[in-house]
Amino acid sequence: MAKVVYRKSGRRAAYPLVVVGALFLFGGALLNLFWPKRTRIELENRSTARFPAFSLASMESGNWQNSFSTWMQDQFMLRDQWINTQRAVDEILFQKVEEGGILLGKDHWMFTKLFTLDTTTQKQLQKNVQAVTEFSAKYPGKVTFLLAPSASVIYPEELPSGAPMIDENAMLDEIFSQVGQNASVLDLRQAFTERKDEYLYFKTDHHWTPNGAYHAYEEFCALKGLTPFDREAHTAETIEDFQGTHYSATRLWNVQNDSITYYPMENAMTIFQVNGEAQYEPLRTENLINTEKFATRDKYAAFLDGNNGYSVVEGNGTGSILVVKDSYANSFIPYLTENYAKIGVVDFRNFKYGLDSTIAQEGYDEILILYNFQTFIADTNLIYISRPSTIQ
Repeated sequence: MAKVVYRKSGRRAAYPLVVVGALFLFGGALLNLFWPKRTRIELENRSTARFPAFSLASMESGNWQNSFSTWMQDQFMLRDQWINTQRAVDEILFQKVEEGGILLGKDHWMFTKLFTLDTTTQKQLQKNVQAVTEFSAKYPGKVTFLLAPSASVIYPEELPSGAPMIDENAMLDEIFSQVGQNASVLDLRQAFTERKDEYLYFKTDHHWTPNGAYHAYEEFCALKGLTPFDREAHTAETIEDFQGTHYSATRLWNVQNDSITYYPMENAMTIFQVNGEAQYEPLRTENLINTEKFATRDKYAAFLDGNNGYSVVEGNGTGSILVVKDSYANSFIPYLTENYAKIGVVDFRNFKYGLDSTIAQEGYDEILILYNFQTFIADTNLIYISRPSTIQ
């Protein structure tokens, strides 16, 4: 009999908990329904998923449900705060040294994880080396190849203990050996190692700092016999509280924000719409540093106003140079205004043609290919560099 009374009491005691739980879930769902919706997630530098258009076919296939789930994940109330809390728990309680493909190093450093190269990346690397080598052979004495080392090569002591990074030094040696048969190679490892106490790379981002870019530029000038831009003769500006792509991936709870120091310049840059091979239509002319973007989350995009397919910068020097690049070159190119009168800039993410016709039409005297190692090994667009001209 006592057991019967005990069970009834247990059921009665459980009912309020069930009701409270149901109210909590229903209330949370209702609140989330009316929570302000956003079109962009600034911390991740991307647009949110769109609310899916409904159809019976998409419902039957399950596509609508999947798209709705993705939309809900992006619009969940206090989403950023929940993710930040979860990441802090991972790092403090569980001592995780990796988040979102980023290694959490010592002294607030963050590094791109690169332990192995899959078969696809190995094949792409071979294609890219071949494309650059073949392109350089067509322009003997004109091409300089600058492949920036990863921050982990210059600061290996800051990596998590025992992190089995690939042997980037051996890979750089091999790449330089092959490309160096037809191009001048600029290897920054010694110069950067000697200056490693300086601020060469961002801790929260995958780029080098403008200071790192300047020292790379100094090495370029030494190779070319040019007089470098004199930083002492110009006044620098510093932008504080930069949190880059590595922070967006990790949400490191005790992040040490970066800063961006740059030199204001009056040089104009014309950004072109690429309508075809060597067919360019001017879109706009602006300063080569778009200072308005320093007020946004993607502050590094201020340099060259991002990654445009083809643009031309007006310099203060003589002659011309075409820079084929990834985003590492964006903070490097402003210094070239000291030495060249015309600086063409090509980013193959938005430029799907070979370069022969552009070089001939625009009369470029020199070519600089500037990438960072981790972009170079996997970039599927760089093979366009050796595509032959279709213009007779």
